[in-house]
Amino acid sequence: MIRGLFRFKNAEHPVALESVEPWTEIVKRFKTGAMSYGSISQEAHETQAIAMNRLGAKSNSGEGGEDADRFTRDANGDWRNSAIKQIASGRFGVTIAYLSSAQELQIKMAQGAKPGEGGQLPGEKVYPWIAKTRHATPYVGLISPPPHHDIYSIEDLAQLIFDLKCANPAARINVKLVSEVGVGTIAAGVAKAGADVILISGEVGGTGASPLTSIRYGGLPWELGVAETQQTLIQNGLRDRVVLECDGQLKTARDVAAACLLGADEFGFGTISLVALGCVMMRVCHLNTCPVGIATQDPELRRKFAGKPEHLIRLMRYLAEDLRVIMARLGFRTLAEMVGRVDRLDTGPALDHWKARGLDLSAIVQRTEPPAHISRLCAPQGLFKETDNPPDSDLIEQSAPALENQTPVTLDIAITNVQRTLGTRLSHEITRRYGEKGLDDDTIVINAVGSAGQSFCAFGARGITMRLKGDANDYFGKGLSGAVLAIQPPEDAAFIAEENIIIGNVAFYGATAGRAFIRGQAGERFCVRNSGARVVVEGVGDHGCEYMTGGCVVVLGATGRNFAAGMSGGIAYVLDLDQGRFSRDCCNQESVDLDPLNDADEAELLKLIRAHGDYTGSVVARRVLEQWQTMQALFVKVMPREYKQALARLAREKE
Repeated sequence: MIRGLFRFKNAEHPVALESVEPWTEIVKRFKTGAMSYGSISQEAHETQAIAMNRLGAKSNSGEGGEDADRFTRDANGDWRNSAIKQIASGRFGVTIAYLSSAQELQIKMAQGAKPGEGGQLPGEKVYPWIAKTRHATPYVGLISPPPHHDIYSIEDLAQLIFDLKCANPAARINVKLVSEVGVGTIAAGVAKAGADVILISGEVGGTGASPLTSIRYGGLPWELGVAETQQTLIQNGLRDRVVLECDGQLKTARDVAAACLLGADEFGFGTISLVALGCVMMRVCHLNTCPVGIATQDPELRRKFAGKPEHLIRLMRYLAEDLRVIMARLGFRTLAEMVGRVDRLDTGPALDHWKARGLDLSAIVQRTEPPAHISRLCAPQGLFKETDNPPDSDLIEQSAPALENQTPVTLDIAITNVQRTLGTRLSHEITRRYGEKGLDDDTIVINAVGSAGQSFCAFGARGITMRLKGDANDYFGKGLSGAVLAIQPPEDAAFIAEENIIIGNVAFYGATAGRAFIRGQAGERFCVRNSGARVVVEGVGDHGCEYMTGGCVVVLGATGRNFAAGMSGGIAYVLDLDQGRFSRDCCNQESVDLDPLNDADEAELLKLIRAHGDYTGSVVARRVLEQWQTMQALFVKVMPREYKQALARLAREKE
């Protein structure tokens, strides 16, 4: 580790320990690492959250979602709610209630120990209660896609940051990057995209449930990434806009001090926090056989968990107290004074050693001064500013009877494509008042006319029904959480609906609940990682239903290539009018079977197609229903093999 080459330069006039800021303030900058619910046990997950909430610090949920009963305080005053909620590429458990319950929302672009790969959870660890939280199927392995399918540019990232700000206006937005060559340039873009916190993650982080091939020799030390990011942000006048965080095997106060001197404001602890709760590092996290009940879902082994919040609290206090001693010796009274003071790092003695001879660490300890008008320390907020007319302000005002008294309201509005993320702030207001359950269906009915901007009704909550006459941009219904969406062309449209694209790419990415009816075609990556929504569409582009784990999709028309790639749950019904083209050229059959319909399938299909016709006036729906005896034979049922096996196993367990 590079930090082992550093020595601290003590101040000529050290400050008295009593004048250093108290440990209770220092510890507020500490966080536990992202450990997903599923990779560690519920007991360990909740114990971490309780401890960090007692301290006024933050625990990180990881990417596995979180049970809604943890969002409110227990009778004794403890809070099992993780202050930081992670949004990873798999979007497991990312609902509007999950987002609204956070103090900080972390977009995980990659993991420090295995950049370029998503999270992995073996099927044997996906117990029913884990599957419920993640909106997946029990005993089916879960793999996050390598990229976020709604982020292919810095502008896309800015859109997701905006979406999350609308889903929870009070939360800071954190973007997790990995330590790599050029990360400073990436971090500058992230700062401009509106992030409040940038996390630089090192190469020796956790990922206990991942294959060795994924985590060996994959990343770089956080020291390199933090130093480069600090210098680049200062050079570009951006350092005062973001908080800089680092993690990756921080274990001692000396590690924290080195990170702070290199530029970090906040610090994440993963492995050491689990060790405080009883981890003995058996390195069998992926086998579900953890002997101390931490990295397992086996009920018998979970009983062996002996960790208590007090254990983690004691560790964090002692780390903070040790850090205070170092600060006093270096002449700093607060951590803020210490940030970026690389002039207090000395590499000479280490480089004199024969093993380190020839190393040049000057680039790491180079101190960069900001322009005269720019602060060297971060401001309390990023680029996102609340305006006098925030998104959905008119909708929230007009929906007051529904929000306050659950009285149904109907609104007629005109929209343009500059109105991004319409309906998400309204969904937050519903969730803030009524929790995960939301409102009754059709409590707020919005009839819109025009062209919708990006992320139309992203994370839409139950109780909202949005009918749109017009078209929509990318990310339509992203993260749908119970709302009902319907879109159709205007009555005077001069084109045939089913032959034209009416919504953009990446629609319903990560949807967890709700229904949607699209009269017309959708772009690429339709319903990627859908885990609960029921959607009818009249044609899709390439990569439809990729990585899908639940819900139901009906395609009343042609599909593009690579349909159902990585699909492990849920069902898709495709109307194959081209006499076998779908099965021959379009469907990726590596993980799915193409089956004929049974009676239950037929009943489900008819129900969804009738609803599609009712909501959109679809000509295709009417034609299919009128010719059902003929059309029925043309439908192909796309059924994941793992899902089929898991359903059989669940049936046996029920018996």
